[in-house]
Amino acid sequence: MARVLVPLAPGCEELEAVTIIDLLRRAGVEVVAAGLDDGLVRCSRGTVLMPDTTLDDVLDQSFDMIVLPGGLPGADHLNDDPRIQRLLRDMAEQGRFTAAICAAPKVLASAGLLDGREATAYPGVLAAVEQPSIQVLDRPVVRDGQIITSRGPGTAMDFALELIEALEGRAKREEVEQALVRP
Repeated sequence: MARVLVPLAPGCEELEAVTIIDLLRRAGVEVVAAGLDDGLVRCSRGTVLMPDTTLDDVLDQSFDMIVLPGGLPGADHLNDDPRIQRLLRDMAEQGRFTAAICAAPKVLASAGLLDGREATAYPGVLAAVEQPSIQVLDRPVVRDGQIITSRGPGTAMDFALELIEALEGRAKREEVEQALVRP
């Protein structure tokens, strides 16, 4: 069974965080939602989430993928956290998946993971990053090797389904998608 870490920062985009966690769990993936600190996480629109654990409690555990929800100031908190930067670089060095949506792809860029890669993000987010080697695409979801990025709340379901396909294969993605009764 695949294991995925979803760090939850104060001010994260709740629609993205919950969609990622929910759909991955529907696919049978073990998801660990970890708060940057102890306690509840207040999201960008005021929704309060209860993480499974704290980031410190899982730093030494093994994961197949780390997924960063976007939202502001959530993505800024992730970007400023040295533990997240280290985890991202470690995951990339090990050939494991790193993924981010909305404003969070800038965290991947700060970790140096988007150099020379194709990616997408919330409009304007990657344009503000001073890395001209990033090829920013206007697509809902972009997968470049082990890196998966997406644009925002409206693409969260497509993003989560791509994460499922990357971890569990096309058949599992189709199974989960069919049960969602998407058009």
